[in-house]
Amino acid sequence: MAERVDKHILKNGMVILGEPMATVESAAFDFMLPAGAALLPDGCCGAGSVIADWIFRGAGDRNSRQLSDALDGLGLHRASSVNSSHITIGASLEAGNLAEAIDLYADIILRASLKQDQFELARQLAIDGVLALDDDPRQKVMLKLREQFYPSPLGRSAVGEIDELKTLTAERTRQIIKNKFNLSQTIFAVAGKYNFDAICRQIENLFETQQRTPAEPVKPVSKAGKYMHLHNDGAQVHIGLMTNTVKPTDKDYYNARVAVSVLSGGMSARLFTEVREKRGLCYAIGARYHGLKEAAGIMCYAGTTPENAQETLDVIMAEFKRLSEGISEEEISRAKVGLKSSLILQSESSSSRAGGIGSDYYMLGKVRSLDEIKNKIEETSVDSVLRFLRNNKFKDFTVVTIGPKCLK
Repeated sequence: MAERVDKHILKNGMVILGEPMATVESAAFDFMLPAGAALLPDGCCGAGSVIADWIFRGAGDRNSRQLSDALDGLGLHRASSVNSSHITIGASLEAGNLAEAIDLYADIILRASLKQDQFELARQLAIDGVLALDDDPRQKVMLKLREQFYPSPLGRSAVGEIDELKTLTAERTRQIIKNKFNLSQTIFAVAGKYNFDAICRQIENLFETQQRTPAEPVKPVSKAGKYMHLHNDGAQVHIGLMTNTVKPTDKDYYNARVAVSVLSGGMSARLFTEVREKRGLCYAIGARYHGLKEAAGIMCYAGTTPENAQETLDVIMAEFKRLSEGISEEEISRAKVGLKSSLILQSESSSSRAGGIGSDYYMLGKVRSLDEIKNKIEETSVDSVLRFLRNNKFKDFTVVTIGPKCLK
């Protein structure tokens, strides 16, 4: 596993990170722009999705078609995402085309055309994305769960709200881009095959500007509530459940991750065994850790029928609470193996590593090596996980359901 992490900070504060991967001929990069959903002005929910599309519809001296042709000509596999803290745009590609790709992305970030007619297309695609959630209730219930669980605006939907997207204007969106694309708080991460000195010179030439004042940190307010039900007359019930846990910066972070893996790390894990296999209550179930810089939780999804929905929810809550009563060595061992297997898969993907080192730096102020993560997982034990669970009991749950009737 890679041990070296390259780092350089421009005079304006922009951070450049790199992790070399000796066995690959590819490279992947991400620009993490501080314009995530929680940082948007009130009334602009979904603007991040519009921006992530709009800035690719022409930049520099290229119109939308010419820019797409230039990107495709480099063999780019583009990726973009919007989360609570960032709009992330990046790509993976053959390493020899990396410099040209960075030049194109500089145009996209700094000199996007932002034309009115292209805005209308980008906004309509964002609206279509929200409407499509009605056909994907599993995704919808988890989006609504995060909105309910996290104090506003941390849980604000990155997909958007129809009413706010319809009133969003090109002028206001241009102003958001101007205000939020703050290079002084931007992180550039690259992984794979690259020349770090050459990248630093190129990024400095393209992105070195006057240092800007950092944006005000998010000030969370109260949560929306413990329970939300969205009515749907279908033959399925979708249950989302979330409970508080420690943040990624906490000393018990790895104990929390192992605990979640005991709950839902495979077909022999607690939730799958107790809820699906023994009782046959649901057709799908799983839980995972979800962390922001400001807060974190363990989130769980279950898909079931109206007849089994209440019992499914009751048993899930009981399994969360029962975890602190005892865990076997075999369960801990399986959980560790599962987490380390995921780590190995990430280590073989340049795009995963670019995303990982950028996220680490934002969350922790440093980049963890894969060996460090592996060792921390290994250091956990039955005693350490149980101690964590007893000091951080799963007792307060936020629940969202989609189905024909409310649950208790």
